Amino acid sequence: MTVPPALPKARQQLILAVLMLCSLLIWIDNTVLSTALETLADPDRGLGADPGELQWATGSYTLAFATLMFTAGALSDRFGHRTVFSGGLVIFAGSSLWAAYASDAGQLIAARAAMGVGSALITPAMMAILMWTFTGPARAAAIGVFSTSAGVGMAAGPVLAGSLLDHFWWGSVFLINVPVAALALVGLAVLVPNFRSPTPRPLDVAGMLLSISGLVALAYGLIRAGQVTAWSRTDVWAPIVAGLVLLAVFVLVELRVRVPSFDPRLLARRTFGGGNVALGLLLFGVAAITFYKAFYLQGALGFSPMKAGLANIPTAVGALAGAPLASRLVRRLSLRVVTVPALTVAALTMGGYGFLGLDTPLGWIEALLLVQGLSIGMVIGPVTAALIGNLPLEQAGAGSAVTNTVRQTGSVIGIAVGGTIMSIVYRRAIEPSLEGVPGPVRDQARVSAEQTRHVATALDQPSLARAADDAFVRAMHVGAGWITVIALLGAAVLLIALPAVERKAPVPEPEHDEARSFEGSH
Repeated sequence: MTVPPALPKARQQLILAVLMLCSLLIWIDNTVLSTALETLADPDRGLGADPGELQWATGSYTLAFATLMFTAGALSDRFGHRTVFSGGLVIFAGSSLWAAYASDAGQLIAARAAMGVGSALITPAMMAILMWTFTGPARAAAIGVFSTSAGVGMAAGPVLAGSLLDHFWWGSVFLINVPVAALALVGLAVLVPNFRSPTPRPLDVAGMLLSISGLVALAYGLIRAGQVTAWSRTDVWAPIVAGLVLLAVFVLVELRVRVPSFDPRLLARRTFGGGNVALGLLLFGVAAITFYKAFYLQGALGFSPMKAGLANIPTAVGALAGAPLASRLVRRLSLRVVTVPALTVAALTMGGYGFLGLDTPLGWIEALLLVQGLSIGMVIGPVTAALIGNLPLEQAGAGSAVTNTVRQTGSVIGIAVGGTIMSIVYRRAIEPSLEGVPGPVRDQARVSAEQTRHVATALDQPSLARAADDAFVRAMHVGAGWITVIALLGAAVLLIALPAVERKAPVPEPEHDEARSFEGSH
């Protein structure tokens, strides 16, 4: 095994600072879009994007990240971690600039997908450089310090986005990435050696193409279902079927590859497979309910972007407190005793959105978000650490790829299904209020609550705007019910997957990327 060269301590600390800056950049970007969704949907202040386009703007990033990250790890091993990291930063900065000045929703979706490509290249290389730079006890300390960037990003992202949206145009939330990425590139070039794995992994081109095309087709069909009146249409069921077939072929191909980037065999293990399915179902719910929350706070309740950003802080605080709390409890009790009730509570908090209305006091909303963040944090960190920790060392890399892919896939499908439910129920709920509205304008108003409010302002009909708020709340209530069922199914799977009695073993502290799943990306 190649021993990494010893670097001066001062240089190590500077490298750590550069890595934390990049991690913070990605974390903030993952959280700012949810704050900007309401603005992007507004025809005057944003792009007038419909729910389907916003689902793609959110999901395209996560989809690219999920399907390219294991390929990016192989590229990093082959061409050097600094080289791939730098390439990812250039792509991320360039696509951020593209997103900031996108003239329509289609360009924004494409730019967000490109940003996902950049993040996928950055993330594996970032952790590899950290592992090569530090050794022994210093490595554990560096990982602990590095992980704090997740908390700062989760808390600061919505507030920063809210401040920018209150003072500048919507593109400013993406433009802020460019100077930070440029500074990080300089730091990489000056400080970081181009570490390279002595045994590069083979590139899995077939797996990459099949997973991308399968998830894109499946997500397209699910999102399209919310935009049309009949699911029997070919442009709804055909992409869904094609996506499922392509994903099945992807699994078969990976089973035949000698060194698969995504090893489906690992999912056949009861604890590893069941635990990952449970996490995927949880992240399905998190992504969908976060999508609803963005429109509820700024649209239905009329919060400013800044106020909405501040309102989201309890979620981040709860998530960050939950992971270390659960790790301590698991040492005294067991993983099953701690995480199954926590996932159940997380599911019930999603159901709590079914009781939120236009007159709900802010204090109740904040309490719900705090409990939600705490319970989710108590599941994701300890379960992920335990699943990877229980694998043989030689399978840890493959296991990490499987876990990250399943979690990000859950987020993509959650956004697609959750947004589709919202669109269908909203369209049905607003229809009675559109009687007497001119035909072309009526079609516009059916699209979303944001479009209905725009029509109400143009026609000077305040009652129609109120009807839009009521219809959205109705759609959120229905969607929250379905999301709760899916998340509770995750709790049931986790109950079955985890052993009732387990040998006591230290549970590793959650890695820096675990809280990423909580935002799904978004």
